[in-house]
Amino acid sequence: MKQILTALLCLVFCRAHSQTLYVKTYGNPKDKPVIFLHGGPGYNAAFFEVSTAARLADKGFFVIVYDRRGEGRSPDSTAQFTFGEALADIDGLYKTYKLKKAVLLGHSFGGVLAVKYAGKNPAAVDAIVLADALLNAQETYRTILAKVKGIYQEKKDSMSLRYIGMIEQMDTAGLAYNSYTLGHAMMNGLYGPTHFSEEAKVIYQETKKDSVVKKYASQMTRLAPTGYWEHEHYTTLNMLPELKNLVAKRVKIYAVYGKDDGLFSEKQVAAVTDIIGSDRVGYLAGAGHNVFADQQVSFLNDLKKWLK
Repeated sequence: MKQILTALLCLVFCRAHSQTLYVKTYGNPKDKPVIFLHGGPGYNAAFFEVSTAARLADKGFFVIVYDRRGEGRSPDSTAQFTFGEALADIDGLYKTYKLKKAVLLGHSFGGVLAVKYAGKNPAAVDAIVLADALLNAQETYRTILAKVKGIYQEKKDSMSLRYIGMIEQMDTAGLAYNSYTLGHAMMNGLYGPTHFSEEAKVIYQETKKDSVVKKYASQMTRLAPTGYWEHEHYTTLNMLPELKNLVAKRVKIYAVYGKDDGLFSEKQVAAVTDIIGSDRVGYLAGAGHNVFADQQVSFLNDLKKWLK
């Protein structure tokens, strides 16, 4: 029976506020639940869903994957794009699957929501796992600009250096500053590892063929970044003080970052390590921003070690 349940890919819809969310589950509902919180704002869970969800379930977890309200496969013209709304939808998942506790696996911007939810409902959180999580937005932007500036200086690319100079003069809390900075990170390959492992090459080759990945993995929902910026000022968020508060409340927190993730410096990872402890941090060589796919075996082994 467990083998059948583990192999079952069950597509369900979670109703909250009279709207539907795209939700997909993997594994045995009797196993420890893990809710994946995807990045963004404006992204979706498609790449994690296809590349990693079933493999995580095979480690003995009940994996719940969903797209946030108004993002990806959860279209909603009434979405407000607020933390309150996003946290209420996580509450909806708890109710739908009758969860008393769950692990929150927050990737990138999803890490912000994991921390926010645990701050609101610490008793409902078995643990938080931060995967390449955005915790200090302004420090991330500075890290990116420093790295791309170095790349352009090495190339003697005066035009691009001029653009960086213009970005540095922008309002650092503004959405344009955020967008242009991340755009240069993307153009210069800061999201991916310097060299893909053979394991990662196979994973990416397989997922590229998947119809879900083809349709959604590079799709961005334009309203979400604007909405979260207007309502939550996410471009100035610093979650480290909240992380310290959770540690004080004895919430279990773990983190996995890729050493080749150009969005975060060693200093940023060290700041997280100082708060949660070195035995609860995986800093994986050969992994970029999608650490769960770039070094999947190590990522899954870390989660099993920490959470089982």
